[in-house]
Amino acid sequence: MAASPDRTDEDLHMPDFTASRVFEKVFADGMALVEETASYLDGPGRDMSKTLPREASLTYAAWSMELTTKLMQAASWLVMQRAVRDGDMKREDALARKYRISRDGPPLDPSKQRGLGLPDTFLDLVDNAENLFSRICRLDAAIYLEGAGDEASPVMRQIEELKAAAEDGAFDPLRVWGRAR
Repeated sequence: MAASPDRTDEDLHMPDFTASRVFEKVFADGMALVEETASYLDGPGRDMSKTLPREASLTYAAWSMELTTKLMQAASWLVMQRAVRDGDMKREDALARKYRISRDGPPLDPSKQRGLGLPDTFLDLVDNAENLFSRICRLDAAIYLEGAGDEASPVMRQIEELKAAAEDGAFDPLRVWGRAR
């Protein structure tokens, strides 16, 4: 494979996720969910929300805003990935913190709201959006944080410390047992 002049050594060693069928599926599914959710919230959801009991109405309003925000973040991330793939944006620019996507708080849990007045259609959209958002967060971490240095991860640092301790014989059960006698 010949390298294009604008590709860096890092790009040559990194698999191009955005050229994969998986990315195309995530992109298509994500954009379809954005469209489906917008249609619901602007149509049947808007009409239905006017008939909800007070508590369900408040939950619906808050969750609708959070749902919309997450889907817009997911759509923006997907479009940015496509722009990087198509050469409309440099990968180095995409590495900027402002383009990262991650979960700030716990996900919405539609299973806890079932039977409490919110329509199942809405709760299904929330569930699908949470799944998409989680998947994109994992993809972002895998694409951009992999190779960023294990030092940044406390878990990886602890694993390395445990490996080093094991290599030094700290976990040799015969050695420990022999000292106990």
